[in-house]
Amino acid sequence: MDLNHLLDALLPSWTSAAMLLAFFVYLAIVGSLLPGKLVPGVTLSDGTRLHYRCNGLLSLLLFVLLLGFGAWMGLVSPTAIADRGLELLSTTFIFSFLATLALYVFGCKSRDRSSSLKPHVTRNLIHDWWFGIQLNPQFMGIDLKFFFVRAGMMGWLLINLSVLAKCIQEGNLNRSMVLYQLFCALYIIDYFFYEEFITSTWDIIAERLGFMLVFGDLVWIPFTFSIQGWWLLSNKVELTTAAVIANCLSFVIGYRVFRGANKQKHVFKKNPKAPIWGMPPKVVGGKLLASGYWGIARHCNYLGDLLLALSFSLPCGISSAVPYFYPIYLLILLIWRERRDDARCAEKYKEVWEEYCKLVPWRILPYVY
Repeated sequence: MDLNHLLDALLPSWTSAAMLLAFFVYLAIVGSLLPGKLVPGVTLSDGTRLHYRCNGLLSLLLFVLLLGFGAWMGLVSPTAIADRGLELLSTTFIFSFLATLALYVFGCKSRDRSSSLKPHVTRNLIHDWWFGIQLNPQFMGIDLKFFFVRAGMMGWLLINLSVLAKCIQEGNLNRSMVLYQLFCALYIIDYFFYEEFITSTWDIIAERLGFMLVFGDLVWIPFTFSIQGWWLLSNKVELTTAAVIANCLSFVIGYRVFRGANKQKHVFKKNPKAPIWGMPPKVVGGKLLASGYWGIARHCNYLGDLLLALSFSLPCGISSAVPYFYPIYLLILLIWRERRDDARCAEKYKEVWEEYCKLVPWRILPYVY
């Protein structure tokens, strides 16, 4: 693909804008109307406590069924996203920029009206636009942070399904593409099955909503996490049986560690006395869980996430570094995030955190880091 062709493919169109808008409208409507478990979030730093309707799995399955029916009736093309991938990428990027600009403007107005704003607070436009001003901004009763994460995860699956349809259309379906699609689909469906767990994660309870999160949710997750699928669409990889087994082991172990650690943390926040692995939990200072996965490493869930990311790339073989961009990026991101979280916890828990670090010295990977 030459430069001129690439630039032409990146140009947004009214069609791509309409596709993106229809997707958001659908999520807004069904997110409000479909039944789902109403989950109380944790008490936030500003003293508020939001409630989240966790009907993401039902919303996703209904949308896939509607698209499948539309494709069967000839109303929509199953390869529409794959055909307009770069175009949709640039359109979503522009939307993310404009959305965070609006969030910044409304955030400034809200901050100006707030009596809690102290005179010595210094405003920095770039910083506030990038990291956000408001913790959980709402629009028409919709929590935007929760909404954007849901949109990004669903978008990832929709891109993958369209790439799969394109692969089948071109007659290039092979074992590598099947493995990649299977692992990603299981991960995304599992995410929505346990959607309530996200309500207690760092992004929801601590990060303000700015360009960093909006771009990460709407652009980075769906378009970057699907790099392996795009790569396999143009490159044929034949895996040996041993490679398939190793790939499956990476996914299964990664999933068990990732889901197990997150579930233990979520259950502990709801019920600090709930048993961990059949035994009473070990708690440091009455606040920090040091049992189960959280007694092995301070962020064992990050290790599981990294193994899962690796399992998405292994079907692509080792002939190119391009499909491994996601796990490499995730490694850097999680180390950076772990350092930030360590500093935040040290400030918040003080000597209790020091005691926990002595008890659990490993940050992510035991005996290595």
